[in-house]
Amino acid sequence: MASISAQAHFMLGLRTGVSNNLNFVDEHTLVYATGSSCVCLNRVQRSQRFFPGSEKSSSVRAMAVSASRRFLAVSECGESACVTVFDLQHEQGRKKKHLSAGDIHAQEFVCVAFSHDSKYLIGQTGAPEWMLVFWLWEKNKVLASMKTTTSSNPVNQVSFSPHSNTQLCVSGSGVFKLLRLSEGVLKQTSTAKVENLNLLCHAWVSDDRLIAGTDTGRLLVSESGDIRREIRMTSREEQSQTDRQVKVMRLKEAEALEGLSSCPITAVLSYSKGFVCSTGPGTACLFEKMEQDSYRRSREIQIPPDPQGDLLTPADGQEIHSMCMSPAEETLAISTTRGQLLSVIVSAADMNKEQQLHFDFVCQPFHSSPITGLSVCFRKPLVATCSLDRSVHIWNYETKELDLSKQFQEEAHSVALHPTGLFVLEFTVRSCRECAFSHGGHMFAAVSGNMIHVYSFISCENVLNLKGHSGKVRSIEWSLDDSRLVSCGMDGAVYEWNTRTGKRESESVLESCSFTGVAFSLDYKSALAVGSDLTLKEIQDGQVLREVPADQDAHTALAVSHSGRVVFTGTSSGAIRAIKYPLPSQRDWFQQRAHSGTITKMVITYDDQFLLSVSEDNCLLVSKIIDKDGRGLKSNRQIVHAEEILVTKAELEEKNQSMMELKMRLEELQMEHEYRLRLKDVNYNEKIKELSDKFQKEIKSLKTTQQAMTVEMETCKRDGEKNSADLAKTHVKQLKDLERSFNQKLILEHEKFQDLQENLQKMEEDYQKQLRSVEEGKMQALAEAAHTHEEKLQEKTQLLAQSQKEAELKISVLNEVIKQMEEDEELKLNAVQIKYEKKLQFEKQINLNLKRETDSMKYEMKCLEAKVRDQSADMYRLQRERQDLLDLIPALEGDIKELNMQIWGHRQTIENKDITMSDLKEKIQQLEKLKFIYEFQLNEFKKQTETQKEEIKEQREMTMKLKDDLQQTDKSNTQLKISNSDLSLKVKAKDKESFKNLQKVKHLELRLSRIYSDLHTCVGYIQDPRKLKDAIKMMYAHHVPEPGSVERDNDDVEEEDDEDEALKTLTDQRDQLEKTVDSLKRKLDKSDAEHSKVYEKMKKEKATMLTANNQLLKELFLIRTQVKDYKNELSWLNWSRKCRPQHPRTEEDVQKSAKQRSQLSESTTAVLPKLDLQRNQLTLK
Repeated sequence: MASISAQAHFMLGLRTGVSNNLNFVDEHTLVYATGSSCVCLNRVQRSQRFFPGSEKSSSVRAMAVSASRRFLAVSECGESACVTVFDLQHEQGRKKKHLSAGDIHAQEFVCVAFSHDSKYLIGQTGAPEWMLVFWLWEKNKVLASMKTTTSSNPVNQVSFSPHSNTQLCVSGSGVFKLLRLSEGVLKQTSTAKVENLNLLCHAWVSDDRLIAGTDTGRLLVSESGDIRREIRMTSREEQSQTDRQVKVMRLKEAEALEGLSSCPITAVLSYSKGFVCSTGPGTACLFEKMEQDSYRRSREIQIPPDPQGDLLTPADGQEIHSMCMSPAEETLAISTTRGQLLSVIVSAADMNKEQQLHFDFVCQPFHSSPITGLSVCFRKPLVATCSLDRSVHIWNYETKELDLSKQFQEEAHSVALHPTGLFVLEFTVRSCRECAFSHGGHMFAAVSGNMIHVYSFISCENVLNLKGHSGKVRSIEWSLDDSRLVSCGMDGAVYEWNTRTGKRESESVLESCSFTGVAFSLDYKSALAVGSDLTLKEIQDGQVLREVPADQDAHTALAVSHSGRVVFTGTSSGAIRAIKYPLPSQRDWFQQRAHSGTITKMVITYDDQFLLSVSEDNCLLVSKIIDKDGRGLKSNRQIVHAEEILVTKAELEEKNQSMMELKMRLEELQMEHEYRLRLKDVNYNEKIKELSDKFQKEIKSLKTTQQAMTVEMETCKRDGEKNSADLAKTHVKQLKDLERSFNQKLILEHEKFQDLQENLQKMEEDYQKQLRSVEEGKMQALAEAAHTHEEKLQEKTQLLAQSQKEAELKISVLNEVIKQMEEDEELKLNAVQIKYEKKLQFEKQINLNLKRETDSMKYEMKCLEAKVRDQSADMYRLQRERQDLLDLIPALEGDIKELNMQIWGHRQTIENKDITMSDLKEKIQQLEKLKFIYEFQLNEFKKQTETQKEEIKEQREMTMKLKDDLQQTDKSNTQLKISNSDLSLKVKAKDKESFKNLQKVKHLELRLSRIYSDLHTCVGYIQDPRKLKDAIKMMYAHHVPEPGSVERDNDDVEEEDDEDEALKTLTDQRDQLEKTVDSLKRKLDKSDAEHSKVYEKMKKEKATMLTANNQLLKELFLIRTQVKDYKNELSWLNWSRKCRPQHPRTEEDVQKSAKQRSQLSESTTAVLPKLDLQRNQLTLK
């Protein structure tokens, strides 16, 4: 295996033909199919996570994301169809389950879907089976399967109901079925006549309503499985008149208007406000839900045309393939049939704007056709690609962005980047399939058919024409010193050319093979080539040195690392293989699935960090080259990417001139801005004066109106008081009238109530009579049953007495046992009597409850009849119980016989127990010794527990002291809080004083402004000295206070000094209080820490003591139980010994007793050391 491999880093492109190939994971993350895998793209960070497909599969066919947005289901094509479920929240995309169709032979699942709670998964297989499989996917269990259609009517979409796990919808060409899972079988709940319709998509709008789109542009509404209505948009002329309203009409009327819209509806998506659907090439419409189950067409969103070409014009037939909405319903993303990802913001703020909405690219535009050319730059991290979609893209593989793209009128087959990254060589001629710059950049080679033309880059002159190939040339490459060039073609020839002389230096021709790729080795002495013969060849001097055979997939492209350690090849199935160099003789490589189509070109960057590959699946894959440990390769070349941009001298001069003009313009604008500001200041001052005059006048007028309003208010109050008095009088009269009328009604109702009570009493009397009759019947039946039972009991007692006499004659020793049996039988009889008595009491209680419920029996006579029936059923049940008791009598007789047999068995057991009596006596002696030992140990344990109790009391006293300390600290804290509140009140008072001072300052500023205005008026009288003198006197009299005001000024100064001193004292007090608070906090922290430590120690000691005491108590309890058992056995043996004579002991009895003694001694020896250890541990504690 190769120690170096390529790991997928970033992929640019989108797979078309995948069902539901775009979904949101969160607000900034999308999942879509690209190459042979699925990619999770973060739009903000521009990072990707790959979910690779299985090795046996060929490509992705369908996708589905669960409603919780945690799981991703991917359907893959292959020999056998399978569905893989991934965990999207796992960083490495861990596989959860691998699902198969079971016994169903299918090659692909056309579409898959999750249930709303993410527990179930459905998949629709393709032709020819067309089976729908229902999984409980977490357990990998197929719950049900069903054939939905035939090959002539393919299925396009399946889905779960958003409110039910068992309801499904299947739609397609002439297919529209609602299914339900019941009892492990999928059953069709409804049928719709859609034989002539091709339903391309559908979406659930509510529990029983769906919207489906057809290939003729019709939107059909299904309710509970029946297609009843159609939503059709009005024409453009009618939209201006009807305000873009949507008509909802019957299906029969819609069929007549079917020809108005011919654009297929390829995607429908429902959300909380309505639904979205595609209405034509490059357009989508938003429909809002209105009242009465109608919809309004709110906005239309279009894909904008490409400013550089016609790449994304709606005329090209770029239809919307799938749509998805972000979790917050702010962003709508779409994928198109030309492999593009676009999005638009559909939040409420943007929807209210009247501007036309357009889709924007999620990242950048991709190629929409197979990529035919690939080239890398030496001085910059740039990659150039060309495609059959007539476009050339230049990518930055470090920033993962598209730097430049251009559209041409013809298909582009080859492209080459200059080593400086400032020039691109691109040929649109059909016969030119390959071109390449030399490493120095001074020459480039272009292939035309079977000819290779070498041009000078400086003069663009044809320097050399290399002839020799008889077929088309497929690949060329320059040597490092640009002195040689190697080429391969469809004719099976690999030539090495001298670019100085134009001669061939070596040649190798294999007519049975058509080569597709060639490259130099590290030392440039040999060439590596791949072709249609499924081998990788190393050729030197016209001879094949080594061959590496391939499997079923042929090599189509290759690239050699600049370190010479590894060769990368691309296959026809889209896989990338890493083969170590020198080449091995056997199949030894590391394979990775990358693309879903044939790889056309492969290039390695000059620093050996990235492998770039393009394929017929329209995708560019950037793979990171890593070693075994997952680290990047260390390259010997130190490449520093340049940042220069090629610009002409004329462009520089134009830019300088524009800069100078802009600077001059800036200075002019600044001067104008300052002048305008001055003018605005003058105008605003004048306006302020005018407004102040107006407001004063308005204040005066408002005061006058206020006075008038107060007068009116007083008059209104007087009128209101008068009206309220009149209303009170009328209200009193009405109350009296109402009281009279209600009293009369009450009298009538009371009379009716008395009549009803009399009827009730009559009903109760009748019911009591019926109850008495029923009770009498019951008592008679019970008396008869008791009499019969007593007679039978007397007969049985006589039989028992006879059996007792016979037993006394036969067995004189077992009189006591027989007495016990008689007592047991008497107890059973008593128990039977007690049962019947309890039943009688229970029935009496039922009768009492029935008597109590007679008060509420106005409307319950029918219920009473039912209860009487129940009582008759009880009587029948009692009769059956009586028969059961009669049947029990023979069973009891059989039990007596069994007891006799048991008595005979007890005799034998008594003889065996006599033997063990002597052994048990010895055991008792040993147990008495153990009892003495255990009592001595118990006394010692009690003494130890008393000492421990004293220690616990001391610790409790310590805790009480600590609680007292805590209370003191709490009190100190409360005092500090009170002091803080006092300080806050002082601060508020000072704030009020500062506010008063601010008001004084404002007042002084007003006085200053008035003085300024008076001075301005005085300046106007400068030429007239008398007027000036009078004006100054008036100003002095107006502004300067009387002589007593000087004292006021002194008082103000003194007040300011007092305020400064008060501020200083306040700051000093605040600092002191803060210091005291800090010291108290420290003390509190220390005391809390000490208290917690002591409390934890006490807890631990208490726990250990409790465990030790519990263990000792358990052991004592066990010992006491053993002693009781032994005592009981001794008493039983003594009694049996008295009853039976002793027999001589045999040798077997002696051996048994010896074994039992040894076992007892072993148990005592095992218990005693344990007790000693526990006693020592307790003494240590």
